[in-house]
Amino acid sequence: MMLLDADVMVDVARNYPPAIVWLMGLGSVGLPGLVAMELLQGCRNLTVQRRLEKQLQRYPSYWPTLADCQRGYQDFAAYRLSYGLGLIDALIGATAVGYGEPLATFNVKHYAVIAGLTTVQPY
Repeated sequence: MMLLDADVMVDVARNYPPAIVWLMGLGSVGLPGLVAMELLQGCRNLTVQRRLEKQLQRYPSYWPTLADCQRGYQDFAAYRLSYGLGLIDALIGATAVGYGEPLATFNVKHYAVIAGLTTVQPY
């Protein structure tokens, strides 16, 4: 199983051929719920949002547990100033760690400080 970050899902939603080929070669995949929310935030109108919501239904959502939120808070507090770790990235990383699943992302640098997180750079 692999969790997908927003940057990967943007390419999937746009039917970018390398992203689609890569995705088809994977076994099961899922989305951190916060990634789905990030994607919705980027929609410019209701038509685009509805289309995206249909696409997102294909993927199971993985929401952070209380322990994940606490871990994300600790990472955010420790690394936001020194490494620029963002709030949502801290929670997405903590969610992946909590589920014990790798996170496919192009933003490997953003997640490098999160202990126990395995990142995979896709296609």
